[in-house]
Amino acid sequence: MRSFHFVLLLILLAVGWALLGQAADEHAGHAPTAPASGDNKALSDFDELKSLDVGQLQNKGKMIELAPGSVQISSERQQLIGVKLGKVETRPLEKVIRTVGRIEYDEKRVGVVSTKIAGWVEELYADFTGRFVAKGQPLLTIYSPELVSTQEEYLLALSARRSWENSPYAEISGAGDVLIDSTRRRLLFWDISEDQIAQLEKNGKIQKTLALHSPLSGIILEKSIFRGAYVDPGATLFKIADLSVVWLIADIYEYELPIIRLGQYADITLASGEVFRGKAVYIYPALDARTRTARLRFELPNPKGQLKPEMYAEVAIKVDLGIRKAVPESAVIETGDRKVVLVSKDAGYFEPRDIVTGVRAEGYFEVVQGLEAGETVVTSANFLIDSESKLKEAVGSVHQH
Repeated sequence: MRSFHFVLLLILLAVGWALLGQAADEHAGHAPTAPASGDNKALSDFDELKSLDVGQLQNKGKMIELAPGSVQISSERQQLIGVKLGKVETRPLEKVIRTVGRIEYDEKRVGVVSTKIAGWVEELYADFTGRFVAKGQPLLTIYSPELVSTQEEYLLALSARRSWENSPYAEISGAGDVLIDSTRRRLLFWDISEDQIAQLEKNGKIQKTLALHSPLSGIILEKSIFRGAYVDPGATLFKIADLSVVWLIADIYEYELPIIRLGQYADITLASGEVFRGKAVYIYPALDARTRTARLRFELPNPKGQLKPEMYAEVAIKVDLGIRKAVPESAVIETGDRKVVLVSKDAGYFEPRDIVTGVRAEGYFEVVQGLEAGETVVTSANFLIDSESKLKEAVGSVHQH
């Protein structure tokens, strides 16, 4: 489209130069003859264009102030080239930022299961990944000779204290208490509960295996053990995630960040067409060095489990920009570092005007400077009028020289 306008401008300039050359030839002789009616009309048109640079025009008894480059187009010609007009107005603006995102589990709702004691997996109840487990549900049992020997030590310490408690020597009776406390702490460190220790004291029955329970309700994401396997203290056996609430991580361009606010909602659309609402809760502090995008985190409720980690989704973030002065997007001609609109004046005149714009929002440009609310601007065929305006300025420059 820009190439077409440039070629059109060159053609119009060539015609102007030809007509100017012909006018110069006619005035070069000592006894100029009257030009033909067509040539006379062309020269008259250019003289009229030139005269507009003065900046004023008499129209029905009043002076119209015109800026350089203003052009007049009859109503018939406006209809022919498809001129359409729009208003500069103060209106509510809403910008929609569209991007894509990826579903991830909520890192605050993830737990791991590990053992604090060495041993062998005797029973494995949570036997596959993807399985749902409830909070407190047993996942496996571990047979640990160390656990057995420590319970035996605890029972012996209890028996010794009963034997030594009547000793006349305080050091001997106190030694039993120290041994009991030391052994009891070891059992508690291995996650043997107070109830289990009380049961051991009551019936003296040694527990040969230790059961590990799920710390939360959720899905098993990772399972790294099998029945009969030996496990070391600290080894991660399970990774479990609560998927009742999930995250969506969206990529936002750097220039969009200033209008993003935490607490904003977005529409998240899956490939299936299902739409969910998510709330912006966190903007990550660093940008991706390769894509120059920031990561924006949304939280989404997921009661039915439809949102699964690693799903991709389309994201539409509606940003309310408030009431602002705006002009239709189609009225703005972008020429490199300038933005120009054509303002409709009286008597069919159109004035080119530089403006400063702000945010671009759903078919409108915010007007920061250059236009007032209520002014009328060209929204269609403005490129043709702009080309004619440039031609007029070029012709006026030639006449001045």
